[in-house]
Amino acid sequence: MTERTIEIIKNHPKYQELVSSRSRYAWTLSILMLLVYYTFIMTIAFKPELLAVTLNNSSVISVGIPIGISIILFSFLLTGLYVRRANSKYDVLLEALKADVKKQGI
Repeated sequence: MTERTIEIIKNHPKYQELVSSRSRYAWTLSILMLLVYYTFIMTIAFKPELLAVTLNNSSVISVGIPIGISIILFSFLLTGLYVRRANSKYDVLLEALKADVKKQGI
């Protein structure tokens, strides 16, 4: 790939839309995950008694266990959301970009 080809692709409006949209969405999901995770960690650090409460009187499982598992499942959910967006929107933009670049004979 030549420097000219790279410049044409970088300046293409569909490429710029793809990059900005993907970056914005990835940052949003990342911040959401970090917020959930660090809230959990800060709760462990400063209010561990909140997570030490057992689920019921006869249980040895504390509330922290299901919350921790929920955080892991939440990360899978965010990954699934990103993959769905990538397959439905970003792949379409990428294919349109490839078609436009091919039309230009590059």
